[in-house]
Amino acid sequence: MVRFFWLLLILLLVPLSAVSGQDTAPPPPQPRPAGPANVPPGSTDRQITLDVQVTDRSGAPVRGLQKQDFTLLDDKQPQNILSFSAVDGGAATATDPPVEIVLVVDAVNSSFFSNSYERDEVRKFLLQNGGQLAWPVSFVIFSEAGVKVQNGSSRDGNALAASYDQYEAGLRSKYLTNGGHWGATERIEISLNGLASIVAYEQARPGRKLMIWLSRGWPMLSQTNPLLSSKDSQQLFDSIAAVSTALRQARITLYSIDPGGLRNAGTIRNSYYENFLKGVTSPSRALPGNLGLQVLAIQSGGRVFTSSNDLTSAIAHSVADADAFYVLSFDAARADQANEYHALGITVGKPGITARTRTGYYAQR
Repeated sequence: MVRFFWLLLILLLVPLSAVSGQDTAPPPPQPRPAGPANVPPGSTDRQITLDVQVTDRSGAPVRGLQKQDFTLLDDKQPQNILSFSAVDGGAATATDPPVEIVLVVDAVNSSFFSNSYERDEVRKFLLQNGGQLAWPVSFVIFSEAGVKVQNGSSRDGNALAASYDQYEAGLRSKYLTNGGHWGATERIEISLNGLASIVAYEQARPGRKLMIWLSRGWPMLSQTNPLLSSKDSQQLFDSIAAVSTALRQARITLYSIDPGGLRNAGTIRNSYYENFLKGVTSPSRALPGNLGLQVLAIQSGGRVFTSSNDLTSAIAHSVADADAFYVLSFDAARADQANEYHALGITVGKPGITARTRTGYYAQR
């Protein structure tokens, strides 16, 4: 058991900004429509941009709000909103190119059956409406062989489906059926390195991205780990802060869709990730589960979909967030120490309305 936890630490504490090797690195970024970088021109090194979804009680997007309708809270303290814009219809604006949809097909953490099914469901999504997609879409095949990124994004679903058919993800029985803890540890290593590689690629591309990850999620292990030394806990905490910051700077909202559908309905794993949703404020509170896929999705302002066989519908519900949202910015507080966690909150001064965005950020000195 001790040996297992030490190996887990080695895997988890690999810097999350690193790419997992030449054979897994994505190709150089392809051009997107002209637009600013993810850090708007003229912004300070402390300025933070938030993409905010606003919905009514039925889940429908709320349009027509103004800057004065929003209250932005940083550790429960109201903040001055420096900039404000509304995006409607997913179109490009004066400050942003169109939202890009990134579909990640995970062959590492899915069974052969689930992997085949999710590939079929992704293809159905691409071919809807005669293959005419509302937003630019790209896809990533994530397998034992590494990360394969489809070059560029496109609104031509037919062309994307044809390109998609050329990729063979393969069977992942080596990780799903072999080795117990050891197999789980290998999957954690490959999954975190794969995530780091994709985020690094997207960080160089301007604008907002909705990253839809079709996966059961990598193993989350236990809630407690008494074997971590203070140094190990500090390194794990730094990794948690690094991946949170990288997702924010890349303007990625992450969505997790379980391809197992009804076969996994009612299992404890569908809700287990909720134990780790609270922001990690110190190394002593850092746990491996804080780097779980579902945890990162909720903390990025995204959603988690489980217990449904209609993956095409889950993808469509995720993509719907591109249709109407608001972009706000504010100046982050100066931190007293590196990676000082700040909880974020957004409220709208109208009844029956919910705002969803990132749940926190790590401030710097």
